[in-house]
Amino acid sequence: MIFASVGYKVTLFDIEKSQVAKALENIATELVQFEKDGVIRGTLSAEAQTKLISGSSNLSDCIRDCVYVQECVPENLELKIKVWGQIDGAVNNENTILASSSSCIIPSKISAEMKNREQFIVAHPVNPPYHAPMVELVPASWTRQDIRDNARAMMNKIGQVPVSLSREMPGFVLNRMQYALLNECFRLVLDDVVSADDLDVVMRDGLGLRFAFMGPMETIHLNAMGLKKYCETYGETIYNVSKTMGDIPSAWLMRTEEDKAKIEKLDKQMTDLIPLEKHGERCLLRDKRLAALAKLKRNLKESE
Repeated sequence: MIFASVGYKVTLFDIEKSQVAKALENIATELVQFEKDGVIRGTLSAEAQTKLISGSSNLSDCIRDCVYVQECVPENLELKIKVWGQIDGAVNNENTILASSSSCIIPSKISAEMKNREQFIVAHPVNPPYHAPMVELVPASWTRQDIRDNARAMMNKIGQVPVSLSREMPGFVLNRMQYALLNECFRLVLDDVVSADDLDVVMRDGLGLRFAFMGPMETIHLNAMGLKKYCETYGETIYNVSKTMGDIPSAWLMRTEEDKAKIEKLDKQMTDLIPLEKHGERCLLRDKRLAALAKLKRNLKESE
């Protein structure tokens, strides 16, 4: 949908034909709704964008002569290697950008045996990517510089906001930041310092409001007369508090009965707040709110 919004012809492939058919139906419906809500991307109508997207039951036909491939299979290394082995054999253009949506697996592990590995890069979007435009571009050591540059240019062209890493690192940037935050969230909730609901309030009605418009580095730069002054004023406090944060919670692994009980307790707090039968409804509400926020940010940027 993002590529079609700027006029690209897009072909979808899946080993399950029904998945492609279902996706095409959902895309047509969503684009009409986005157009109605005023949050559709690009200048083309929903009907025109829908016509640019088609399905294919043949992977080679899907890939042949295309300028960009985005693989979106589950986060499983063996599966990704298998799929990329098939894609690799169908590539017939040395300038085609070969991108994986991997969120944590470093690109060298996926592309090591590919004959076209110099064209491979990770392009990790944020969910849902239509409304959250940031994309992490993570190269392997053998990824050609022109592929790195062209991938970034492509993301800018389709209206995404690329972040280019100089080298691969497990978890990349977004998840390394997210995991650091989640570790402290788990410690605070599992140690009964605060409830899961109140903890989410801290982000939703506190940190998240300003983080929606500026990152942590700009935040501290503005919270004092520059970053250096911030460190002079708060650095010792930050250092001393950070030393109390402890190890990574073992509860993530759920390998002991104690850890399983902790997760059950935390899970109950969340299902009490959002019952699983309302999970889909809540996801739709999330996407609707993100769409409205994305529209607001675009309008603000245009008025700057």
